[in-house]
Amino acid sequence: MTDSPEFDRLTAVSTSAPGRYDAELSGGWVVGGGVNGGYQLAVLGQALRAAVPAKPDPVVLSAHFLSAGEPGPAAVSVDVRREGGSVATVALDLVQGDTTRITALATCGDLARFAARAPDVRTSATEPAMPPPEECIRAADAPAEVRAFVPMLDRFDLRLDPAHAAWGFGEPGMTGVIAGWFRWADGREPDVLSLLTVCDVLPPVTFDLGMPGWAPTLELTLHLRAHPAPGWLKVRHETRNLAGGMFEEDCEIWDSAGRLVAQSRQLALVPRPM
Repeated sequence: MTDSPEFDRLTAVSTSAPGRYDAELSGGWVVGGGVNGGYQLAVLGQALRAAVPAKPDPVVLSAHFLSAGEPGPAAVSVDVRREGGSVATVALDLVQGDTTRITALATCGDLARFAARAPDVRTSATEPAMPPPEECIRAADAPAEVRAFVPMLDRFDLRLDPAHAAWGFGEPGMTGVIAGWFRWADGREPDVLSLLTVCDVLPPVTFDLGMPGWAPTLELTLHLRAHPAPGWLKVRHETRNLAGGMFEEDCEIWDSAGRLVAQSRQLALVPRPM
């Protein structure tokens, strides 16, 4: 029997009491000053599945980030506010000690069931054009000092579109766009749970605006639309407004079948000068 994929092990939860699930936030998911927010959302997703197993997919999730997560023990409290025939509404808090890291509200259901019942898809969204992965810039080739600052880069294979990565050479494009290919380093195929994390693994779009550094997320809302097909994911982030020391970051995730499987928007703080 083979071990489960690393991502599943590092996001696993166990029941400690009714409505309470224990987890261990991994030091392998640290970026800058804390544990990556998208990774923590996947931990919340595991708790959702445990609490409402008949509705395993977080169709909508809105999370407020109250403080930076740290590697170590954590607990997720789950309050099922309403469970109907097709969806459930659930409130969640991720806590470490006496400190709440994330408070969230989610609507969950069964995306496979939804797709079977309403297979029609109508969209004006356009899949982003990017060079093939082998022609993109590998995050694995980042300088040692960058990898030490962002150990989560070892968890996945990220290839950045060169058209939006000149900031890595001191020449930001000033477009407010960053895009790339994503897959898991151990060959794990993408699923709905992993989309909660993928929306938050690219460098902040402020890098392309000549503003490198950690950009703490204040709030992030995801819409998960379908189970992704096996293979590479295309991920594109864009901002159109930076004001008051904050910026929004819109994300689209496309699967290997050319489908838009997830969308998110987050509001984050502009990085402090390094």
